[in-house]
Amino acid sequence: MNNTTIDSNLLKQIFFIALILFLGIVLFRELQFFLSSFLGAVTFYMLMRKRMFFMVEKKGWKKVTAAWALMLLSFFVILVPIGLLVNILYSKASYVVDHSAELIKSLKIAAQQLSDKLGYQLIDPNTINRIGTFIAELVPKVLGVTFNTFTQVASMYFILYFMLVNGRRMEKALYEYIPLKDTNVELLGHEMKNLIVSSSIGIPLIALVQGVVGLIGYLIIGIDEPWLWFVATTIAAMMPVVGAALIYAPLTIMLFVQDHTGKGIAMAIWGFGVIGLVDNVFRLLVNKRLGDIHPLITIFGVVIGVQLFGFIGLIFGPILIALFILLLRIYSSEFIVKKREIKP
Repeated sequence: MNNTTIDSNLLKQIFFIALILFLGIVLFRELQFFLSSFLGAVTFYMLMRKRMFFMVEKKGWKKVTAAWALMLLSFFVILVPIGLLVNILYSKASYVVDHSAELIKSLKIAAQQLSDKLGYQLIDPNTINRIGTFIAELVPKVLGVTFNTFTQVASMYFILYFMLVNGRRMEKALYEYIPLKDTNVELLGHEMKNLIVSSSIGIPLIALVQGVVGLIGYLIIGIDEPWLWFVATTIAAMMPVVGAALIYAPLTIMLFVQDHTGKGIAMAIWGFGVIGLVDNVFRLLVNKRLGDIHPLITIFGVVIGVQLFGFIGLIFGPILIALFILLLRIYSSEFIVKKREIKP
């Protein structure tokens, strides 16, 4: 009979891994309310770290002063405009949800009028019902943002403050204690920075440009409540695949149904021509500058992100998916010796 012995060091390692996992699960369950705050703090830290180090190490600012200056700047430049946009849309979206039955009835009448003009049924009434149910469920999730509450924002800045003040020491500790090879630790940091910059700056910037271009068109054409359509276009532009077309396509159809043929033609040209062209050109420029995220990652990231975090999940969702794929790559590099070859 062969006696199999297990190395005591291996047993210790297994025990500590199990203990770490157990404590990690417990902490995550109890602190998951602050997950959005933590992700927000990490995002802002990655965007501010170079400026923070420059102000402290090159310009001689005190850490506390530099941290407060950057946090105040981010609050007024980023969070306040986002809050105003969401507030504008929320007031109208609440009406849509509260009067969804009347709106669905109006859509059915408009669809029937359009079908009568075209001579065939373009939109199935059951499809309109499903769209109405989907919007009624989605809008509260997108706009009922925990990130917008005082507690979430305050806790995010609380975490961010200590990250900024202790940035060098924190990064040194992470570099030392993350159980990966040095090359993979560097890869993780580099890719994390690219992912966060691409998602937190690239996606909103492209959406804002499309929103502004759309606003110009709405003002020129004479669309009612152009600022509402501007906010809706900006938010829709962050959606993968359909993007801003989710707004200007139905708006074009609505104008035709209401017998505003001239406005409908102008809206179709401006939407599918101008806004679509700006989207393609500007997206190409931004992706070259900041890096690109695969469309499938964006699609599934948005679906997961909105479910987890609400509106801000449009940004955090793709980051989580891309980070998961990155960790798989690192795991493969660390622990798997590949002997197979992929034949062409």
